[in-house]
Amino acid sequence: MKRKAATPHRERLTKIVATLGPASSTPEMIRTLFDAGADVFRLNFSHGRQEDHAERLRAIRAIEAEVGRPVCVMADLQGPKLRIGTFRDGPVPIAPGQRFRLDLSPEPGDGTRVGLPHPEIFQAIAKGTDLLIDDGKVRLKVLSCGDDHADTEVLSGTRLSDRKGVNVPNAVLPLSPLTAKDRDDLRFALDIGVDWIALSFVQRPEDVAEARRLIAGRAALLSKMEKPSAIHHLDEIVELSDGVMVARGDLGVEMPPEDVPSLQKRIVREAWRAGKPVIVATQMLESMISAPTPTRAEASDVATAVYDGADAVMLSAETAAGQFPVEAVQMMDRIARRVENDPMYRTIIDAAHPDPERTTADAITGAARQVARTIQAACIVTYTTSGSTTLRAARERPEVPVLGLTSRMETARRLTLSFGVHAVHSADIHSFSEMVQKATRLAVEDGIATAGQRIVVTAGVPFGTPGNTNILRIAWVE
Repeated sequence: MKRKAATPHRERLTKIVATLGPASSTPEMIRTLFDAGADVFRLNFSHGRQEDHAERLRAIRAIEAEVGRPVCVMADLQGPKLRIGTFRDGPVPIAPGQRFRLDLSPEPGDGTRVGLPHPEIFQAIAKGTDLLIDDGKVRLKVLSCGDDHADTEVLSGTRLSDRKGVNVPNAVLPLSPLTAKDRDDLRFALDIGVDWIALSFVQRPEDVAEARRLIAGRAALLSKMEKPSAIHHLDEIVELSDGVMVARGDLGVEMPPEDVPSLQKRIVREAWRAGKPVIVATQMLESMISAPTPTRAEASDVATAVYDGADAVMLSAETAAGQFPVEAVQMMDRIARRVENDPMYRTIIDAAHPDPERTTADAITGAARQVARTIQAACIVTYTTSGSTTLRAARERPEVPVLGLTSRMETARRLTLSFGVHAVHSADIHSFSEMVQKATRLAVEDGIATAGQRIVVTAGVPFGTPGNTNILRIAWVE
């Protein structure tokens, strides 16, 4: 990508993910969202046609060429959607204590039964299993079941209507997270060149391994933590993934709401420890779908994710279908900036900082963070091919940007999701001295540093050896 007049870096370390949809489909609106602060654009394959997503991606790449800096694009796969069937005469009333049957019959339902065309559910449930319908508005307890039915008791709820979603919180379903639609969408997303694939309905490490085989290195893989069973395998799933998302909406349906805040912190902490980017998502500024300002509780919610040390915070319907998409991005930007300027923020981040691994690379990267703080450097500079060196620097959660230089455009785009990383696609660099010269020039061009400031540079000798970070240098910007 040829660099033009540089677009200044964000005065913010936490990244913002904006979902595109009917309210944000035009090139002009996407550019406005980028200017407002969006760092990553999410294409939600649960909605819209493949052609719509391809058109949005083309608009993003045109903006990328115009602004001269990498822009990250994430394709979010739908995953299995488990739903009841239809009712003969429309919605039916139900009441706690009532008996209700679910079965495989395609016949329209009534006040006593309805079809559930998912034999996998009947294979996984047992007496005592809870079933949630319509995002938990209806709760049923299984009294008895067979291969093609379940007799249940209504625990809570007042009505059932056509095709409402079903959740089975306490069972691992014998389902792949990749349906036929997802596999087709995955092929399409990879062909048009997205940077991240977000995988829904992750229940176990094997689900992540399956997706990795299909992606085959053509994009980074982000696992959405939305199932209780995934929490039981958190360490393994984080290890197998390139990043994770705290998908609080679905997680909050299948688990008690009071459990979600602590789980959010646990997931963020585990991803941070592993050096993998983590997004906190769902209902962050929900009221801004229809209002120009958020509730104070929502502002506190976004701030909490930033205080937790998340790499990114995400907007869903607020930007995809809301009436105030630009204002939502601007509000999230303002909240993140305000938190990062709070003296307590740095105290909290430093206290939560994970221990370094006992490697030379971690020792050098940790030292770079400390040196940058001591001399008040403008930035930390890394050079990377795969992205691992820059991710290690982002794991340190430094107080200044990480200027990540890479000769691979796909690496630059993927790194844009990570905390504090200002990724630059640059021609291949052949020596440490060339890297220092280029870094000082780019830091000035992109508004990160000014003449007379210092930057901290990490690299490996022999130069260009992946994962061989073993040298630290302080350079003056002239």
